[in-house]
Parts: sequence; C-alpha cells; structure tokens
Amino acid sequence: MPEEIVIIGNGIAGITCARHIRKQSNHTITVISSETPYFYSRTALMYIYMGHMKYEHTKPYEDGFWKKNRIQLVHDTVTKLDVENNSIALGSGKNISFDKLVLATGSVTNMPNIKGAGLPGVQGLYGMPDLLKMTTATSGIDEAVVAGGGLIGIEMAEMLLSRNIKVNFLIREKDYWNNILPPEEAAMISKHIRSHGINLMTGTEIKEILQGDDGRVAGILTMDGDIIGGKFVGLTIGVRPNVSLVQETPVEADRGILVNEHFETNVPGIYAIGDCVQHKKPPAGRKAVEQVWYTGRMHGEMLASTICGNRQAYHPDPWFNSAKFLDIEYQTYGVINATLQDDEDSFAWQHPCKNLLFRMSYSKKDNTVLGFNVLGLRLRHEVCNAWLKNKIKVDAALERLEEINFDPEFFRHYEKDIRSAFQATKKQFINT
Repeated sequence: MPEEIVIIGNGIAGITCARHIRKQSNHTITVISSETPYFYSRTALMYIYMGHMKYEHTKPYEDGFWKKNRIQLVHDTVTKLDVENNSIALGSGKNISFDKLVLATGSVTNMPNIKGAGLPGVQGLYGMPDLLKMTTATSGIDEAVVAGGGLIGIEMAEMLLSRNIKVNFLIREKDYWNNILPPEEAAMISKHIRSHGINLMTGTEIKEILQGDDGRVAGILTMDGDIIGGKFVGLTIGVRPNVSLVQETPVEADRGILVNEHFETNVPGIYAIGDCVQHKKPPAGRKAVEQVWYTGRMHGEMLASTICGNRQAYHPDPWFNSAKFLDIEYQTYGVINATLQDDEDSFAWQHPCKNLLFRMSYSKKDNTVLGFNVLGLRLRHEVCNAWLKNKIKVDAALERLEEINFDPEFFRHYEKDIRSAFQATKKQFINT
C-alpha cells in the first residue's frame, strides 16, 4: 500500500533515497529543502566561483525530471518536527504529514568562539548560500585569510587564488593536514601549496578577528600577536552533523542523529542518512560519523530498499576517499594512519623530482595490506577494493602493482621503481 514518504534535505543522500524509492514503489515522495529548489552537486561549488561552471551545470537532472518521476520538491524551511503526530511545520505556515520520515539534514560549519567571528566577510563554505556570500564578500578585495587545514581549506584557498587574491593560509599543525596525512605526504603538499604563491603559515591560530572602519572584517590577530590584513576570512575548521531539527524531540542524537545498521532512529518510522548520521555501532574499519559524498549516496540506496520492504543492513566496503590539492590528485584506500600504530608498518616511495608518491601500510603480524595512499598517481578502484577485502599480502600486492594502475595511456609507470625501493628498504632493515 502506498505511503507518504517525506525526506528533509535535497543533498546526495536525500535525493538518492528519493530516486531509488521511486524505482521500487508507488509511494508518495516529498523532498523538502531550504537551500535550493533543485538538487545540485555540492562538490562543484568551487568551480562555479572559479568560473569553470554555472549553477545550472551542476544540476545532474533537468528541472522536469522531478515532476516526470512524481517526486514533489518543496523549497521551504522546516521549523518544527512533531513526532507524536507525524507532522512537519514549514516556514511558509504549511504542515506536511508523513507515514515515514527520512532526515538527510547534512552538516553545518564549525564556527569558533572568538571575537569577531560574526563580522561581515567572515564565513565557512558548505552550501550554495555560503558560495553566494563569498562571491559578494570577495568582490574587489586583494587579500584574504583562510584558517583551517582540511579539504575545504585548500579548496577555498584555490578559489581565492583563481581571482588573484593573496591568500594567507593558517593552520595549527606543523604541515598541511598532518593529523590525517603521514609526514611525507603532509610535507609534500605543504611545499606544493607554497609553490603556488599561497602564504601557508604553520603552527598559527587566530586569537581575534579585527573589524575595520566600515564595520566589516579587516584582518586577524594571531596567538603570537601578529596582525594579518584581509577583507575576507574563511573559517574552514570542519563541519559537524546538523542535528538542530531533532533537538527537543524524542529522536536520539549525540554528535549526529543516532542510527542502527538499517539507518533507523530510536523512533519507529523515522530514519536518518548522510552527513547528519552517527552510527551507534560503526561498521568494521569505519568511523561513527563519515561525511563524504559517496557514503551519502550509499546510505540513500540502502535505506530506499528498506523502506520499500527489502530491509538491508549497511556493510560498506573498505574506506575510500579522493581529493585534489591544487593540481595534485590524491586517493586513499583502507587504513592509512598519520602516525603508525604499534601493530602496523608502512612503506612509502616518493619520486625524487616530481610530485608523485605511493604508500602502502600493512600488518606487522601477517603482512596483510591495510591501505594505500597515492599522490599524483591514479589507482584502479575496483582492484584496490578487492585486494583489501580479500586481505592481500604485501609481496603479492607488489608483484601485481600493474593491476591497480589507472593512469591514462602513455603515462609513465613506476611499478619497477616502487618494487626496487621496497626491496632496498627491506634489505636495509634486515642488515640493521
């Protein structure tokens, strides 16, 4: 029997869920979002700012797709969730009832509790409203500050650089992202950032954001007492699950909205997926909160099956992520810790002249491969995934390195160099 399915959030998790519910059922589907009328690729925000794309280019589906597929889109703000009466109140004054509710509310930017954080020209970067604010705030300026060394930080620095704005990039760590990247990778990327003219300032934190005579941001004061000018300050110190809607409701939340392996909350008929989720029992090798694009898509597909009567548990493959640090591509598979754990070892090969690096971590106990990192090289996803799931040994992986290479035709291959370097390292270790 058809049911009223309401999804709050039109990001990748919510929209994927809606599309797959429609493929499998005749349920009535309503998607509510206050951000944009239509689903767009949030990962393409930077390219809009840089002039490579327009907003309409980031919409994977034509506007008529939704009506054709009987998915109702509501561009409005949810002001209240009434769990007892299965009802949602909207900012427009309307109320929408549901039989099943999917919370796909995404993330919100972490804002530090420092003086001046609320000044005009100070912001994070998560969604389309942030992009529009940033476009206006950076018009005609010649210097800016970006504080926070994650993926959003380097993207924002590149965006500003594309408009010939001097970028002062502040991070607390010794090298860029060295709480995630091992020392060799972090050092390589730090050097690369500086080679592009970005003023990367390590071991530096903001003490206060300064106000100009016009009431807008004029720069920052560091913990060391230095003043750095800038008419724009981007705060990129991470995001957190958006749980505001379930506060003061029976739906349980901690850092994120708590769900089981079926994305069910503690309230029957209410589910949560995507960035807003915190797994009560994370899958093996995964974190309780994982805020990346492809996991949101997987959440949406899995939950759609459950809602349509084919109840499935979430058992993702080994961890994977990819990014770009300016013009260096980055891929990571499995477990690569920034600092080696007692039960693991790691081998890294780095090209002496080019920005190329290959790393493999493995278990000291049985030589099982735990993960891969590559910078400037491309690996074949399905092969890496299969190797990690099948617990391939180090020697077998090295012997078959050609199988995971996914660089385009005519690119030089470095498998022989990597094998030789590993053998030299191993021989040196035995001799000592």
